[in-house]
Amino acid sequence: MVARLSRLLIATRNRDKLEEIRSILGDSSQDFVSLIDFPDMGEIVESGATLEENAFIKARAAFQRTGIPSIGDDTGLEVDALDGRPGVYSSRYAGENATYSRNVDKLLSEMKGVPPAERTARFRCVAALVGPGFEQSVDGVCEGVILEARRGDGGFGYDPVFFVQETGRTFAEMSLADKNGISHRGRAFRAMAELLKKLAVQPRG
Repeated sequence: MVARLSRLLIATRNRDKLEEIRSILGDSSQDFVSLIDFPDMGEIVESGATLEENAFIKARAAFQRTGIPSIGDDTGLEVDALDGRPGVYSSRYAGENATYSRNVDKLLSEMKGVPPAERTARFRCVAALVGPGFEQSVDGVCEGVILEARRGDGGFGYDPVFFVQETGRTFAEMSLADKNGISHRGRAFRAMAELLKKLAVQPRG
């Protein structure tokens, strides 16, 4: 056990991702900060070959530079027909500064002509926690299929084309609460919340 920590740093500047994470862990401005709150901190280069490596790269860098226990995460979309691509390169699939739309366009182009039964995919999220004297990680997975065209106006990233068969909806057609209930990130960060309890790092929320 470690002493209760009053703050956690979520190692991201992605406001969409941050909103999801805060909604899962509990939204409290006194307890959570992010890289948005540290504008002078340089970019953290995600040079890992796996999602877990990238999650730890972000969490370690944030903790080392701020002294605040930090959570880093990385998410990948693994498409079976593409041999697991885009995977660790999901956020920059169409280039280093690719928009959500360009990434989806590239995915749909590469999936053109793939029959419905072969469009299976999964989102995988790894979240890593680094603090004084501890480093641990958790993960979460959500299975789905890639549609031939976008559906829904919500979410972000690949959400409009990621269809979850049990729900009959894409992530982009779900409310944030519904998405978090079944998503890869929701599962990973609920596991993280349990880990925080075991470590006595219990954010108010």
